[in-house]
Amino acid sequence: MKINSLTITYLSKVSFASLNGGDKEVDNIVTIKKVTLDNGDQLPYLSSQAVRRALRDKLEELGWTISPVAKASEDKGAAKTQLDPVQYIDDDLFGFMDAAKGKDAEKGKATVRTSPVRVESLLALTKFQEDLDFGTNYMAKKLDGGQPNIFETEIHSGIYRGTILIELDRVGAGEGFEKADGKLPWAERAKRVEGFLDAFQTMWSSGRQSRFLADISPKFMAAACMSSKNPVFLEALKVGRNGQVDVEALQSVISDYEPFINESVLATQEGVFGKADGVVSLKDGFATIKQWVRDYYTTN
Repeated sequence: MKINSLTITYLSKVSFASLNGGDKEVDNIVTIKKVTLDNGDQLPYLSSQAVRRALRDKLEELGWTISPVAKASEDKGAAKTQLDPVQYIDDDLFGFMDAAKGKDAEKGKATVRTSPVRVESLLALTKFQEDLDFGTNYMAKKLDGGQPNIFETEIHSGIYRGTILIELDRVGAGEGFEKADGKLPWAERAKRVEGFLDAFQTMWSSGRQSRFLADISPKFMAAACMSSKNPVFLEALKVGRNGQVDVEALQSVISDYEPFINESVLATQEGVFGKADGVVSLKDGFATIKQWVRDYYTTN
């Protein structure tokens, strides 16, 4: 079976943050997004939309030209990009949809490119403990009769788990590349995936960072180059009570999916999670993954 995808499940450590906190106050409380489990525990999360936004912003910061945003094609429609994956890396990697009718207007077909980069929300592995940060805005006191505005912000500390899956066979190819002979040159496709990996390695969310600076970049990751598109590590990456990753559980996944895994790597930032047998440094892990990418586009 031919290789067609790359999957990475990763851990980020957040000591003090209000990830994805709301911009509007409800009863003077700024809430964070949470999902409720069967037992009633609430796990904070950073939405997949926010993760994609963080990756797009980081690509721009790293020097990639990002597709300019334009008005919607139809009244009350969503804003759109230039819908040009040949020229813009984000239109290629993250896809797009234009609600206006495409060439087959009579059939009601919109202009769509399905994202070859699939993203899971960054979900906390520890429950929300009802912690609040208390704050006061004194600016109103400068006005006659103004009173300080007291507010509270939900905060959380813990380890977050996320997953990305890159369809290597669809990056730089398929929808939107009809005028480029169906796909870009292999060197450009490899360059785009490597650029994405650089953005992923240094990812951070710009939202609510002025008061709650947090690092959401990966500090541990389990990655595999696969012949079947499946986020195999998604539910298997766990952390024990000692704060260390359960490496044996990940190795069992590699064994279970051996027919579909061409190569795999476990990598860590030793200062955060330690370094067990069979685990390499984060630097070496990303170097290995990039080599997979270069090998794939050279031979396909």
